[in-house]
Amino acid sequence: MPHYIFEARVLKTLDGPIAGVDEAGRGPLAGPVVAAAVILDRKRIPKGLNDSKQMTADAREEAFGRIMKCAVVGVGEASVDEIDLVNIRQATHLAMARAVRALEVSPRFALVDGNDAPALPCRCDVIVDGDARSVSIAAASIIAKVTRDRMMIALHGEHPGYGWLTNKGYATDEHVQALNRLGPCRHHRRSFAPVYQILRPVNPEDSILTS
Repeated sequence: MPHYIFEARVLKTLDGPIAGVDEAGRGPLAGPVVAAAVILDRKRIPKGLNDSKQMTADAREEAFGRIMKCAVVGVGEASVDEIDLVNIRQATHLAMARAVRALEVSPRFALVDGNDAPALPCRCDVIVDGDARSVSIAAASIIAKVTRDRMMIALHGEHPGYGWLTNKGYATDEHVQALNRLGPCRHHRRSFAPVYQILRPVNPEDSILTS
């Protein structure tokens, strides 16, 4: 379970506040990538925080409410157009920077999930599997995941054929089959291979004619 050790280590050499930063939606074929930044009060850390991927949807929703009541939260996103323009890595970094800037309190330091440090408006360090090791990052992972899931549920109302209510835009068999049947919509990431392969022009030279 995540703990406060990483935050405590930073606080030995630097006054807070410290933000945990994580993203949701890096891998799907559709929808934005969403990042969250969370500053926790050490005296009011909600119980049961964990890597959002290890929690049920109901548990995430409950934790989301508890975090929002006692923490400083910032959310940022990068659109499908931005993902296609600059690639998913850079778009994720944009979303993370926007999440940190959205905080009402400017952090002195950020702990970021992963091994790839984004350019943030404060000093930062990365932690591999940070959402399972740091409570601040775990809280950010929950906020990002719930926020993005809600976005995809809303988009499902506009485009019900792709199954986003359940797959949230990820490349499930259901989604890929619908993508091939219906074609991409404006919320699909054109730069991702399964979508690009459907959209690319057919080159007659790619076909082998048989009689």
